[in-house]
Amino acid sequence: HYQIGRIRQFYMRKVKYTQQNCHDRLSQILDDFPKLDEVHPFYADLMNILYDKNHYKLALGQLNTAMHLIDNVAKDYVRLLKYGDSLYRCKQLKKAALGRMCTILKRQNQSLQYLEQVRQHLARLPSIDPNTRTILICGFPNVGKSSFINKLTRADVEVQPYAFTTKSLFVGHMDYKYLRWQVVDTPGILDHSLEQRNAIEMQAIAALAHLRAAVLYIMDISGQCGYNIEEQIGLFRNLQPLFSKKPIMIALNKIDIIGVADLSDDIKNQLQNISNEGIELIPMSTVTEEGLFDVKQEACEKLLAQRVEVKLKSRRVNDIVNRIHVATPSQRDNKDRPVFIPETVKQKMSVDNNRNKKLMRDYEEEQGDDYILDLKREYNLHNEDEKYDIVPEIYEGKNIADFIDPEIMQKLEALEREEELREAAGVYDDDDIDEEDDEYRKIKKTAELIRKKKKLLALKNREKKSRNKPTMPRRNVKTPRSRLDKFENFNDAESMDIGTEDNTVSRKRQSVSKESSLRKRKASRSITRSQSRARDESAFADPAQKAKARLLTKKSQKKIRVGALKGESDRAIPNLMPKHLYSGKRKQGKTSRR
Repeated sequence: HYQIGRIRQFYMRKVKYTQQNCHDRLSQILDDFPKLDEVHPFYADLMNILYDKNHYKLALGQLNTAMHLIDNVAKDYVRLLKYGDSLYRCKQLKKAALGRMCTILKRQNQSLQYLEQVRQHLARLPSIDPNTRTILICGFPNVGKSSFINKLTRADVEVQPYAFTTKSLFVGHMDYKYLRWQVVDTPGILDHSLEQRNAIEMQAIAALAHLRAAVLYIMDISGQCGYNIEEQIGLFRNLQPLFSKKPIMIALNKIDIIGVADLSDDIKNQLQNISNEGIELIPMSTVTEEGLFDVKQEACEKLLAQRVEVKLKSRRVNDIVNRIHVATPSQRDNKDRPVFIPETVKQKMSVDNNRNKKLMRDYEEEQGDDYILDLKREYNLHNEDEKYDIVPEIYEGKNIADFIDPEIMQKLEALEREEELREAAGVYDDDDIDEEDDEYRKIKKTAELIRKKKKLLALKNREKKSRNKPTMPRRNVKTPRSRLDKFENFNDAESMDIGTEDNTVSRKRQSVSKESSLRKRKASRSITRSQSRARDESAFADPAQKAKARLLTKKSQKKIRVGALKGESDRAIPNLMPKHLYSGKRKQGKTSRR
Protein backbone atom coordinates (compact mmCIF):
# COMPACT_ATOMS: atom_id res chain seq x y z
CA HIS A 1 0.00 0.00 0.00
CA TYR A 2 1.15 3.54 -0.82
CA GLN A 3 1.03 6.26 1.83
CA ILE A 4 -2.25 8.21 1.84
CA GLY A 5 -0.37 11.50 1.36
CA ARG A 6 1.19 10.18 -1.83
CA ILE A 7 -2.20 9.00 -3.14
CA ARG A 8 -3.77 12.41 -2.44
CA GLN A 9 -0.96 14.24 -4.24
CA PHE A 10 -1.32 11.91 -7.25
CA TYR A 11 -5.05 12.61 -7.73
CA MET A 12 -4.73 16.32 -6.92
CA ARG A 13 -2.11 16.61 -9.64
CA LYS A 14 -4.51 15.05 -12.15
CA VAL A 15 -7.32 17.49 -11.30
CA LYS A 16 -5.00 20.53 -11.43
CA TYR A 17 -3.50 19.44 -14.76
CA THR A 18 -6.97 19.12 -16.37
CA GLN A 19 -8.06 22.49 -14.97
CA GLN A 20 -4.88 24.21 -16.22
CA ASN A 21 -5.29 22.74 -19.72
CA CYS A 22 -8.92 23.91 -19.99
CA HIS A 23 -8.02 27.34 -18.57
CA ASP A 24 -5.15 27.85 -21.06
CA ARG A 25 -7.21 26.85 -24.10
CA LEU A 26 -10.23 28.97 -23.21
CA SER A 27 -8.13 32.02 -22.26
CA GLN A 28 -6.26 31.74 -25.58
CA ILE A 29 -9.60 31.74 -27.48
CA LEU A 30 -10.77 34.81 -25.53
CA ASP A 31 -7.48 36.67 -26.14
CA ASP A 32 -7.17 35.82 -29.85
CA PHE A 33 -10.67 36.92 -30.86
CA PRO A 34 -10.86 40.70 -31.50
CA LYS A 35 -12.76 42.78 -28.93
CA LEU A 36 -15.33 45.02 -30.64
CA ASP A 37 -14.67 47.95 -28.28
CA GLU A 38 -10.92 47.95 -29.04
CA VAL A 39 -10.88 47.60 -32.86
CA HIS A 40 -11.45 50.37 -35.44
CA PRO A 41 -15.15 51.40 -35.79
CA PHE A 42 -15.13 50.21 -39.41
CA TYR A 43 -14.20 46.67 -38.35
CA ALA A 44 -16.61 46.79 -35.40
CA ASP A 45 -19.50 47.71 -37.71
CA LEU A 46 -18.43 45.13 -40.30
CA MET A 47 -18.40 42.36 -37.67
CA ASN A 48 -21.81 43.51 -36.42
CA ILE A 49 -23.20 43.25 -39.99
CA LEU A 50 -21.64 39.87 -40.71
CA TYR A 51 -21.83 38.02 -37.38
CA ASP A 52 -24.31 39.97 -35.13
CA LYS A 53 -22.50 41.85 -32.35
CA ASN A 54 -24.79 40.56 -29.57
CA HIS A 55 -24.40 36.91 -30.51
CA TYR A 56 -20.61 37.33 -30.76
CA LYS A 57 -20.30 38.97 -27.35
CA LEU A 58 -22.64 36.40 -25.77
CA ALA A 59 -20.56 33.47 -27.10
CA LEU A 60 -17.31 34.94 -25.75
CA GLY A 61 -19.03 35.75 -22.41
CA GLN A 62 -20.23 32.14 -22.06
CA LEU A 63 -16.69 30.85 -22.64
CA ASN A 64 -15.37 33.28 -20.02
CA THR A 65 -17.98 32.04 -17.51
CA ALA A 66 -17.13 28.40 -18.32
CA MET A 67 -13.44 29.10 -17.65
CA HIS A 68 -14.20 30.54 -14.20
CA LEU A 69 -16.57 27.65 -13.38
CA ILE A 70 -13.87 25.09 -14.24
CA ASP A 71 -11.39 26.97 -12.02
CA ASN A 72 -13.88 26.91 -9.11
CA VAL A 73 -14.70 23.20 -9.57
CA ALA A 74 -10.97 22.34 -9.52
CA LYS A 75 -10.40 24.49 -6.42
CA ASP A 76 -13.28 22.82 -4.52
CA TYR A 77 -12.28 19.26 -5.36
CA VAL A 78 -8.59 19.87 -4.59
CA ARG A 79 -9.71 21.06 -1.15
CA LEU A 80 -11.77 17.85 -0.69
CA LEU A 81 -8.91 15.66 -1.94
CA LYS A 82 -6.65 17.02 0.82
CA TYR A 83 -8.83 15.16 3.32
CA GLY A 84 -9.46 11.95 1.33
CA ASP A 85 -9.12 9.01 3.78
CA SER A 86 -8.59 6.15 1.27
CA LEU A 87 -7.48 5.40 -2.25
CA TYR A 88 -11.05 4.68 -3.29
CA ARG A 89 -12.35 7.99 -1.88
CA CYS A 90 -9.61 9.99 -3.64
CA LYS A 91 -10.27 8.23 -6.91
CA GLN A 92 -13.98 8.94 -6.78
CA LEU A 93 -13.37 12.63 -6.00
CA LYS A 94 -11.01 12.88 -8.97
CA LYS A 95 -13.59 11.18 -11.18
CA ALA A 96 -16.31 13.60 -10.08
CA ALA A 97 -14.07 16.65 -10.66
CA LEU A 98 -13.11 15.61 -14.20
CA GLY A 99 -16.74 14.72 -14.97
CA ARG A 100 -18.02 18.15 -13.91
CA MET A 101 -15.33 19.90 -15.96
CA CYS A 102 -16.26 17.88 -19.06
CA THR A 103 -19.96 18.64 -18.54
CA ILE A 104 -19.23 22.40 -18.39
CA LEU A 105 -17.24 22.18 -21.64
CA LYS A 106 -19.92 20.10 -23.42
CA ARG A 107 -22.51 22.80 -22.67
CA GLN A 108 -20.37 25.29 -24.65
CA ASN A 109 -20.63 23.20 -27.83
CA GLN A 110 -22.87 25.67 -29.75
CA SER A 111 -20.81 28.72 -28.73
CA LEU A 112 -17.59 27.02 -29.83
CA GLN A 113 -19.10 26.00 -33.20
CA TYR A 114 -20.31 29.57 -33.82
CA LEU A 115 -16.91 31.04 -32.92
CA GLU A 116 -15.16 28.56 -35.24
CA GLN A 117 -17.34 29.73 -38.15
CA VAL A 118 -16.56 33.38 -37.26
CA ARG A 119 -12.82 32.56 -37.13
CA GLN A 120 -12.87 30.93 -40.58
CA HIS A 121 -14.82 33.86 -42.08
CA LEU A 122 -12.55 36.48 -40.45
CA ALA A 123 -9.52 34.79 -42.01
CA ARG A 124 -11.08 35.24 -45.48
CA LEU A 125 -11.83 38.97 -45.02
CA PRO A 126 -9.58 41.40 -46.98
CA SER A 127 -6.97 43.38 -45.08
CA ILE A 128 -8.20 46.99 -45.28
CA ASP A 129 -6.11 49.71 -43.62
CA PRO A 130 -8.59 52.45 -42.53
CA ASN A 131 -5.85 55.11 -42.22
CA THR A 132 -3.98 54.77 -45.52
CA ARG A 133 -4.73 56.51 -48.86
CA THR A 134 -7.92 54.88 -50.15
CA ILE A 135 -10.21 55.21 -53.19
CA LEU A 136 -13.71 53.88 -52.46
CA ILE A 137 -15.86 52.79 -55.42
CA CYS A 138 -19.65 52.70 -55.00
CA GLY A 139 -22.82 52.76 -57.08
CA PHE A 140 -25.72 50.64 -58.33
CA PRO A 141 -25.10 46.95 -59.11
CA ASN A 142 -23.63 46.12 -62.53
CA VAL A 143 -22.45 49.66 -63.41
CA GLY A 144 -18.76 48.65 -63.88
CA LYS A 145 -17.20 48.95 -60.41
CA SER A 146 -15.38 45.57 -60.53
CA SER A 147 -14.17 46.21 -64.10
CA PHE A 148 -12.70 49.55 -62.95
CA ILE A 149 -10.74 47.99 -60.06
CA ASN A 150 -9.51 45.15 -62.32
CA LYS A 151 -8.13 47.70 -64.82
CA LEU A 152 -6.38 49.91 -62.24
CA THR A 153 -5.00 47.27 -59.84
CA ARG A 154 -3.84 43.68 -59.83
CA ALA A 155 -7.07 42.54 -58.14
CA ASP A 156 -9.05 39.81 -59.88
CA VAL A 157 -12.70 40.48 -59.01
CA GLU A 158 -15.33 38.38 -60.76
CA VAL A 159 -17.26 40.28 -63.47
CA GLN A 160 -20.62 38.93 -64.68
CA PRO A 161 -23.57 40.48 -66.59
CA TYR A 162 -25.99 40.07 -63.64
CA ALA A 163 -26.52 42.13 -60.47
CA PHE A 164 -24.78 41.49 -57.12
CA THR A 165 -21.85 39.53 -58.55
CA THR A 166 -19.70 41.20 -55.85
CA LYS A 167 -21.09 40.11 -52.47
CA SER A 168 -18.31 41.40 -50.19
CA LEU A 169 -15.57 44.03 -50.04
CA PHE A 170 -12.57 43.54 -52.36
CA VAL A 171 -9.24 45.37 -52.13
CA GLY A 172 -6.66 46.12 -54.85
CA HIS A 173 -3.42 48.09 -54.66
CA MET A 174 -1.80 50.54 -57.09
CA ASP A 175 1.01 53.14 -57.18
CA TYR A 176 0.68 56.85 -57.85
CA LYS A 177 3.48 59.40 -57.32
CA TYR A 178 5.61 56.69 -55.68
CA LEU A 179 2.93 56.18 -53.01
CA ARG A 180 0.93 53.04 -52.26
CA TRP A 181 -2.85 53.34 -52.69
CA GLN A 182 -5.61 50.88 -51.87
CA VAL A 183 -8.75 50.71 -54.01
CA VAL A 184 -11.84 49.21 -52.29
CA ASP A 185 -14.61 47.69 -54.42
CA THR A 186 -17.95 47.64 -52.60
CA PRO A 187 -21.09 45.58 -53.40
CA GLY A 188 -23.90 47.32 -55.28
CA ILE A 189 -26.31 49.52 -53.28
CA LEU A 190 -30.04 49.81 -54.05
CA ASP A 191 -32.09 52.98 -53.53
CA HIS A 192 -34.25 52.18 -50.48
CA SER A 193 -34.25 52.95 -46.76
CA LEU A 194 -31.48 51.81 -44.40
CA GLU A 195 -33.75 49.30 -42.59
CA GLN A 196 -34.55 47.47 -45.84
CA ARG A 197 -30.91 47.02 -46.88
CA ASN A 198 -29.44 43.52 -46.56
CA ALA A 199 -26.01 42.45 -45.19
CA ILE A 200 -24.34 42.74 -48.63
CA GLU A 201 -25.42 46.38 -49.06
CA MET A 202 -24.63 47.22 -45.43
CA GLN A 203 -20.95 46.35 -46.00
CA ALA A 204 -20.74 49.16 -48.57
CA ILE A 205 -22.54 51.56 -46.19
CA ALA A 206 -20.08 50.71 -43.36
CA ALA A 207 -17.11 51.39 -45.67
CA LEU A 208 -18.60 54.76 -46.77
CA ALA A 209 -19.31 55.76 -43.18
CA HIS A 210 -15.96 54.92 -41.57
CA LEU A 211 -13.15 54.96 -44.18
CA ARG A 212 -11.31 58.23 -44.85
CA ALA A 213 -11.21 57.92 -48.62
CA ALA A 214 -11.86 59.60 -51.95
CA VAL A 215 -15.33 58.43 -53.01
CA LEU A 216 -15.79 57.53 -56.67
CA TYR A 217 -19.49 57.19 -57.53
CA ILE A 218 -19.85 55.32 -60.85
CA MET A 219 -22.94 55.89 -63.03
CA ASP A 220 -23.98 53.83 -66.06
CA ILE A 221 -25.24 56.40 -68.60
CA SER A 222 -26.23 53.64 -71.10
CA GLY A 223 -28.86 52.19 -68.71
CA GLN A 224 -27.68 48.58 -69.34
CA CYS A 225 -27.38 47.98 -65.60
CA GLY A 226 -31.19 47.98 -65.33
CA TYR A 227 -31.49 51.38 -63.65
CA ASN A 228 -31.98 54.70 -65.50
CA ILE A 229 -29.90 57.83 -64.83
CA GLU A 230 -32.65 59.48 -62.72
CA GLU A 231 -32.59 56.51 -60.29
CA GLN A 232 -28.79 56.61 -60.11
CA ILE A 233 -28.86 60.38 -59.36
CA GLY A 234 -31.54 59.69 -56.69
CA LEU A 235 -29.26 57.11 -54.99
CA PHE A 236 -26.40 59.63 -55.09
CA ARG A 237 -28.60 62.20 -53.31
CA ASN A 238 -29.59 59.62 -50.64
CA LEU A 239 -25.94 58.67 -49.96
CA GLN A 240 -24.69 62.27 -49.92
CA PRO A 241 -24.71 62.53 -46.07
CA LEU A 242 -22.13 59.72 -46.00
CA PHE A 243 -19.88 61.68 -48.41
CA SER A 244 -19.42 64.63 -46.04
CA LYS A 245 -15.81 65.77 -45.48
CA LYS A 246 -14.65 63.40 -48.25
CA PRO A 247 -13.45 64.27 -51.76
CA ILE A 248 -16.22 63.10 -54.13
CA MET A 249 -16.35 62.68 -57.90
CA ILE A 250 -18.70 60.97 -60.37
CA ALA A 251 -17.48 58.75 -63.22
CA LEU A 252 -19.91 58.47 -66.18
CA ASN A 253 -19.17 54.94 -67.40
CA LYS A 254 -19.95 53.13 -70.70
CA ILE A 255 -19.40 56.11 -73.02
CA ASP A 256 -18.36 53.55 -75.67
CA ILE A 257 -22.10 52.68 -75.98
CA ILE A 258 -23.59 56.19 -75.67
CA GLY A 259 -21.77 59.50 -75.43
CA VAL A 260 -22.53 62.28 -72.95
CA ALA A 261 -23.53 64.55 -75.87
CA ASP A 262 -26.22 62.02 -76.94
CA LEU A 263 -28.09 62.24 -73.60
CA SER A 264 -31.45 64.03 -73.31
CA ASP A 265 -31.62 67.69 -72.27
CA ASP A 266 -33.37 66.85 -68.97
CA ILE A 267 -30.57 64.49 -67.91
CA LYS A 268 -27.92 66.98 -69.04
CA ASN A 269 -29.55 69.62 -66.82
CA GLN A 270 -29.54 67.28 -63.81
CA LEU A 271 -25.88 66.46 -64.37
CA GLN A 272 -25.11 70.17 -64.76
CA ASN A 273 -26.77 70.89 -61.40
CA ILE A 274 -24.50 68.30 -59.74
CA SER A 275 -21.47 69.83 -61.49
CA ASN A 276 -22.44 73.30 -60.19
CA GLU A 277 -22.22 71.94 -56.61
CA GLY A 278 -18.45 71.47 -57.11
CA ILE A 279 -18.61 67.73 -57.88
CA GLU A 280 -16.55 66.82 -60.92
CA LEU A 281 -18.07 64.61 -63.66
CA ILE A 282 -15.58 62.61 -65.74
CA PRO A 283 -16.71 60.41 -68.66
CA MET A 284 -14.88 57.07 -69.05
CA SER A 285 -15.13 53.55 -70.47
CA THR A 286 -13.68 50.45 -68.80
CA VAL A 287 -13.84 48.57 -72.14
CA THR A 288 -11.83 51.02 -74.29
CA GLU A 289 -9.99 52.46 -71.21
CA GLU A 290 -10.89 55.97 -72.40
CA GLY A 291 -10.77 58.48 -69.52
CA LEU A 292 -9.80 55.70 -67.07
CA PHE A 293 -6.48 57.20 -66.01
CA ASP A 294 -7.96 60.73 -65.88
CA VAL A 295 -10.37 59.44 -63.23
CA LYS A 296 -7.50 57.80 -61.32
CA GLN A 297 -5.35 60.96 -61.45
CA GLU A 298 -8.18 63.28 -60.41
CA ALA A 299 -9.25 61.06 -57.48
CA CYS A 300 -5.65 60.69 -56.19
CA GLU A 301 -4.91 64.41 -56.49
CA LYS A 302 -8.12 65.36 -54.66
CA LEU A 303 -7.41 62.95 -51.80
CA LEU A 304 -3.79 64.11 -51.45
CA ALA A 305 -4.88 67.75 -51.31
CA GLN A 306 -7.57 66.96 -48.73
CA ARG A 307 -5.14 64.96 -46.51
CA VAL A 308 -2.59 67.81 -46.59
CA GLU A 309 -5.32 70.28 -45.71
CA VAL A 310 -6.46 68.18 -42.73
CA LYS A 311 -2.87 67.89 -41.47
CA LEU A 312 -2.36 71.66 -41.75
CA LYS A 313 -5.47 72.27 -39.64
CA SER A 314 -4.33 69.93 -36.87
CA ARG A 315 -2.54 71.18 -33.74
CA ARG A 316 0.60 69.14 -34.32
CA VAL A 317 1.42 70.99 -37.53
CA ASN A 318 2.38 74.21 -35.64
CA ASP A 319 5.32 72.48 -33.93
CA ILE A 320 6.62 71.26 -37.30
CA VAL A 321 6.02 74.51 -39.27
CA ASN A 322 7.97 76.57 -36.69
CA ARG A 323 11.05 74.44 -37.38
CA ILE A 324 10.80 74.61 -41.20
CA HIS A 325 12.03 77.57 -43.27
CA VAL A 326 11.19 77.52 -47.00
CA ALA A 327 13.67 79.64 -48.96
CA THR A 328 12.19 81.52 -51.94
CA PRO A 329 15.04 83.22 -53.88
CA SER A 330 14.24 86.50 -55.61
CA GLN A 331 15.78 87.76 -58.89
CA ARG A 332 18.96 89.79 -58.35
CA ASP A 333 18.95 91.86 -61.59
CA ASN A 334 17.80 91.78 -65.22
CA LYS A 335 21.15 90.70 -66.68
CA ASP A 336 21.00 87.73 -69.11
CA ARG A 337 23.21 84.81 -68.05
CA PRO A 338 23.19 82.04 -70.70
CA VAL A 339 24.43 78.48 -70.14
CA PHE A 340 28.25 78.23 -70.33
CA ILE A 341 29.77 75.29 -72.25
CA PRO A 342 33.61 75.04 -72.41
CA GLU A 343 35.26 75.05 -75.85
CA THR A 344 36.87 71.61 -75.34
CA VAL A 345 33.47 70.08 -74.68
CA LYS A 346 32.05 71.74 -77.81
CA GLN A 347 34.89 70.35 -79.92
CA LYS A 348 34.34 66.87 -78.57
CA MET A 349 30.60 67.13 -79.20
CA SER A 350 31.21 68.24 -82.81
CA VAL A 351 33.63 65.32 -83.42
CA ASP A 352 31.12 62.87 -82.00
CA ASN A 353 28.34 64.30 -84.16
CA ASN A 354 30.45 64.12 -87.35
CA ARG A 355 31.58 60.56 -86.72
CA ASN A 356 29.17 58.18 -88.40
CA LYS A 357 30.01 54.86 -86.82
CA LYS A 358 28.82 51.82 -88.72
CA LEU A 359 26.72 49.60 -86.47
CA MET A 360 26.17 45.83 -86.56
CA ARG A 361 22.61 46.52 -87.74
CA ASP A 362 24.01 48.32 -90.82
CA TYR A 363 26.22 45.33 -91.64
CA GLU A 364 23.21 43.01 -91.26
CA GLU A 365 21.08 45.12 -93.63
CA GLU A 366 23.87 45.21 -96.22
CA GLN A 367 24.67 41.46 -96.22
CA GLY A 368 21.12 40.18 -95.69
CA ASP A 369 20.98 36.36 -95.34
CA ASP A 370 24.78 36.04 -95.65
CA TYR A 371 25.34 38.08 -92.48
CA ILE A 372 27.36 36.35 -89.73
CA LEU A 373 27.88 38.00 -86.36
CA ASP A 374 31.53 39.09 -86.20
CA LEU A 375 32.47 40.28 -82.73
CA LYS A 376 36.21 40.47 -83.54
CA ARG A 377 35.54 43.39 -85.87
CA GLU A 378 35.13 45.68 -82.82
CA TYR A 379 38.33 44.55 -81.05
CA ASN A 380 40.41 47.59 -80.05
CA LEU A 381 44.02 46.34 -80.53
CA HIS A 382 47.32 48.15 -81.00
CA ASN A 383 48.02 46.10 -84.14
CA GLU A 384 44.86 45.81 -86.29
CA ASP A 385 46.28 42.72 -88.12
CA GLU A 386 46.07 40.65 -84.93
CA LYS A 387 42.23 40.86 -84.72
CA TYR A 388 41.60 37.52 -86.41
CA ASP A 389 44.54 35.58 -84.92
CA ILE A 390 43.53 32.20 -83.50
CA VAL A 391 43.37 32.28 -79.71
CA PRO A 392 45.72 29.56 -78.31
CA GLU A 393 44.14 26.59 -76.55
CA ILE A 394 45.61 26.04 -73.09
CA TYR A 395 45.56 22.60 -71.44
CA GLU A 396 47.04 22.16 -67.94
CA GLY A 397 48.86 25.47 -68.24
CA LYS A 398 50.50 24.59 -71.56
CA ASN A 399 49.78 25.83 -75.06
CA ILE A 400 48.73 22.91 -77.26
CA ALA A 401 50.23 24.56 -80.34
CA ASP A 402 53.74 24.20 -78.82
CA PHE A 403 53.45 20.39 -78.98
CA ILE A 404 52.29 20.15 -82.63
CA ASP A 405 55.01 19.20 -85.15
CA PRO A 406 54.73 21.56 -88.16
CA GLU A 407 56.41 18.96 -90.47
CA ILE A 408 54.06 16.11 -89.50
CA MET A 409 52.44 15.84 -92.98
CA GLN A 410 55.83 15.59 -94.77
CA LYS A 411 56.93 12.85 -92.36
CA LEU A 412 53.67 10.96 -92.94
CA GLU A 413 54.16 11.06 -96.72
CA ALA A 414 57.77 9.77 -96.32
CA LEU A 415 56.51 6.84 -94.20
CA GLU A 416 53.83 5.96 -96.77
CA ARG A 417 56.41 5.94 -99.59
CA GLU A 418 58.69 3.66 -97.53
CA GLU A 419 55.81 1.27 -96.91
CA GLU A 420 55.04 1.07 -100.66
CA LEU A 421 58.69 0.20 -101.41
CA ARG A 422 58.62 -2.58 -98.77
CA GLU A 423 55.47 -4.12 -100.27
CA ALA A 424 56.96 -3.92 -103.80
CA ALA A 425 60.16 -5.68 -102.55
CA GLY A 426 58.06 -8.58 -101.14
CA VAL A 427 59.04 -8.17 -97.51
CA TYR A 428 55.56 -9.26 -96.34
CA ASP A 429 55.28 -12.28 -98.76
CA ASP A 430 55.60 -15.74 -97.02
CA ASP A 431 54.87 -19.25 -98.43
CA ASP A 432 54.20 -20.91 -95.06
CA ILE A 433 51.19 -18.71 -94.27
CA ASP A 434 48.64 -21.20 -95.67
CA GLU A 435 50.04 -24.12 -93.62
CA GLU A 436 50.04 -22.02 -90.48
CA ASP A 437 46.53 -20.89 -91.24
CA ASP A 438 45.22 -24.48 -91.22
CA GLU A 439 46.71 -25.11 -87.79
CA TYR A 440 45.39 -21.81 -86.54
CA ARG A 441 41.89 -22.69 -87.75
CA LYS A 442 41.96 -26.01 -85.85
CA ILE A 443 43.10 -24.28 -82.65
CA LYS A 444 40.41 -21.67 -83.10
CA LYS A 445 37.72 -24.32 -83.59
CA THR A 446 38.83 -26.20 -80.47
CA ALA A 447 38.85 -23.00 -78.46
CA GLU A 448 35.26 -22.25 -79.56
CA LEU A 449 34.14 -25.73 -78.45
CA ILE A 450 35.79 -25.21 -75.05
CA ARG A 451 34.10 -21.86 -74.61
CA LYS A 452 30.68 -23.33 -75.47
CA LYS A 453 31.22 -26.15 -72.97
CA LYS A 454 32.20 -23.66 -70.25
CA LYS A 455 29.08 -21.58 -70.93
CA LEU A 456 26.84 -24.67 -70.65
CA LEU A 457 28.45 -25.67 -67.33
CA ALA A 458 28.01 -22.15 -65.99
CA LEU A 459 24.32 -22.13 -66.98
CA LYS A 460 23.76 -25.52 -65.28
CA ASN A 461 25.39 -24.31 -62.06
CA ARG A 462 23.29 -21.15 -62.13
CA GLU A 463 20.12 -23.21 -62.60
CA LYS A 464 21.03 -25.39 -59.61
CA LYS A 465 21.61 -22.35 -57.43
CA SER A 466 18.30 -20.75 -58.45
CA ARG A 467 16.26 -23.74 -57.22
CA ASN A 468 14.40 -22.86 -54.02
CA LYS A 469 15.64 -25.65 -51.73
CA PRO A 470 16.66 -25.41 -48.10
CA THR A 471 20.45 -25.47 -47.72
CA MET A 472 21.74 -28.12 -45.33
CA PRO A 473 25.22 -28.74 -43.96
CA ARG A 474 27.10 -31.45 -45.86
CA ARG A 475 27.55 -33.60 -42.72
CA ASN A 476 23.78 -33.68 -42.07
CA VAL A 477 22.84 -35.00 -45.53
CA LYS A 478 22.62 -38.81 -45.67
CA THR A 479 24.57 -40.44 -48.45
CA PRO A 480 22.14 -41.89 -51.03
CA ARG A 481 22.28 -45.57 -51.95
CA SER A 482 23.13 -44.82 -55.59
CA ARG A 483 26.41 -43.15 -54.55
CA LEU A 484 27.35 -46.15 -52.34
CA ASP A 485 26.73 -48.48 -55.31
CA LYS A 486 29.15 -46.41 -57.35
CA PHE A 487 31.83 -46.67 -54.66
CA GLU A 488 31.34 -50.50 -54.44
CA ASN A 489 31.68 -50.84 -58.20
CA PHE A 490 34.73 -48.60 -58.12
CA ASN A 491 36.40 -50.81 -55.44
CA ASP A 492 35.63 -53.97 -57.46
CA ALA A 493 37.17 -52.42 -60.53
CA GLU A 494 40.20 -51.26 -58.54
CA SER A 495 40.83 -54.78 -57.16
CA MET A 496 41.17 -56.14 -60.67
CA ASP A 497 44.38 -55.85 -62.66
CA ILE A 498 44.11 -53.33 -65.42
CA GLY A 499 46.45 -55.20 -67.74
CA THR A 500 44.63 -58.60 -67.57
CA GLU A 501 42.28 -60.05 -70.12
CA ASP A 502 39.44 -60.08 -67.55
CA ASN A 503 39.24 -56.30 -67.84
CA THR A 504 36.50 -56.55 -70.47
CA VAL A 505 34.45 -58.90 -68.26
CA SER A 506 34.59 -56.45 -65.35
CA ARG A 507 33.37 -53.66 -67.63
CA LYS A 508 30.41 -55.80 -68.69
CA ARG A 509 29.60 -56.49 -65.06
CA GLN A 510 29.71 -52.77 -64.27
CA SER A 511 27.30 -51.99 -67.09
CA VAL A 512 24.91 -54.74 -65.93
CA SER A 513 25.01 -53.51 -62.32
CA LYS A 514 24.33 -49.93 -63.52
CA GLU A 515 21.28 -51.07 -65.50
CA SER A 516 19.88 -53.01 -62.55
CA SER A 517 20.40 -50.05 -60.17
CA LEU A 518 18.59 -47.72 -62.61
CA ARG A 519 15.60 -50.10 -62.77
CA LYS A 520 15.48 -50.33 -58.97
CA ARG A 521 15.63 -46.55 -58.65
CA LYS A 522 12.75 -46.06 -61.10
CA ALA A 523 10.62 -48.63 -59.29
CA SER A 524 11.31 -47.18 -55.85
CA ARG A 525 10.81 -43.52 -56.84
CA SER A 526 7.03 -43.60 -56.31
CA ILE A 527 7.45 -45.37 -52.95
CA THR A 528 10.01 -42.88 -51.63
CA ARG A 529 7.74 -39.96 -52.55
CA SER A 530 4.86 -41.36 -50.53
CA GLN A 531 7.18 -42.20 -47.60
CA SER A 532 8.82 -38.73 -47.40
CA ARG A 533 9.69 -37.58 -43.86
CA ALA A 534 8.47 -34.42 -42.14
CA ARG A 535 10.49 -31.26 -42.72
CA ASP A 536 11.56 -30.81 -39.10
CA GLU A 537 12.96 -34.39 -39.08
CA SER A 538 14.62 -34.34 -42.52
CA ALA A 539 17.16 -31.75 -41.36
CA PHE A 540 18.67 -34.05 -38.67
CA ALA A 541 21.11 -36.84 -39.29
CA ASP A 542 20.08 -38.90 -36.22
CA PRO A 543 17.66 -38.76 -33.20
CA ALA A 544 20.37 -37.42 -30.86
CA GLN A 545 20.81 -34.35 -33.02
CA LYS A 546 17.04 -33.81 -33.06
CA ALA A 547 16.82 -34.00 -29.25
CA LYS A 548 19.66 -31.50 -28.88
CA ALA A 549 17.87 -29.06 -31.21
CA ARG A 550 14.67 -29.31 -29.15
CA LEU A 551 16.62 -28.55 -25.97
CA LEU A 552 18.14 -25.44 -27.53
CA THR A 553 14.66 -24.28 -28.69
CA LYS A 554 13.30 -24.57 -25.15
CA LYS A 555 16.23 -22.59 -23.76
CA SER A 556 15.70 -19.79 -26.30
CA GLN A 557 11.97 -19.56 -25.40
CA LYS A 558 12.63 -19.43 -21.65
CA LYS A 559 12.80 -15.58 -21.54
CA ILE A 560 9.49 -15.29 -23.40
CA ARG A 561 7.76 -17.65 -20.96
CA VAL A 562 9.15 -15.82 -17.94
CA GLY A 563 7.79 -12.51 -19.38
CA ALA A 564 4.25 -13.98 -19.39
CA LEU A 565 3.99 -14.04 -23.18
CA LYS A 566 2.12 -16.74 -25.00
CA GLY A 567 4.10 -16.01 -28.13
CA GLU A 568 6.22 -13.32 -29.73
CA SER A 569 3.15 -11.56 -31.19
CA ASP A 570 1.18 -11.40 -27.91
CA ARG A 571 1.30 -8.38 -25.61
CA ALA A 572 2.63 -8.82 -22.09
CA ILE A 573 0.19 -8.76 -19.17
CA PRO A 574 2.56 -8.84 -16.18
CA ASN A 575 -0.15 -8.83 -13.53
CA LEU A 576 -3.72 -9.91 -14.22
CA MET A 577 -4.95 -8.41 -10.92
CA PRO A 578 -3.12 -5.12 -10.22
CA LYS A 579 -3.25 -4.13 -6.57
CA HIS A 580 -4.39 -0.54 -7.08
CA LEU A 581 -7.63 -1.82 -8.70
CA TYR A 582 -8.42 -4.54 -6.14
CA SER A 583 -7.59 -2.83 -2.81
CA GLY A 584 -9.82 -0.55 -0.72
CA LYS A 585 -13.59 -0.52 -0.31
CA ARG A 586 -15.73 -1.70 -3.21
CA LYS A 587 -19.28 -1.81 -1.89
CA GLN A 588 -21.34 -0.81 -4.93
CA GLY A 589 -20.74 -0.99 -8.66
CA LYS A 590 -17.82 -2.53 -10.49
CA THR A 591 -14.21 -1.47 -10.26
CA SER A 592 -13.09 0.99 -12.97
CA ARG A 593 -9.59 1.99 -13.92
CA ARG A 594 -8.24 5.15 -12.39
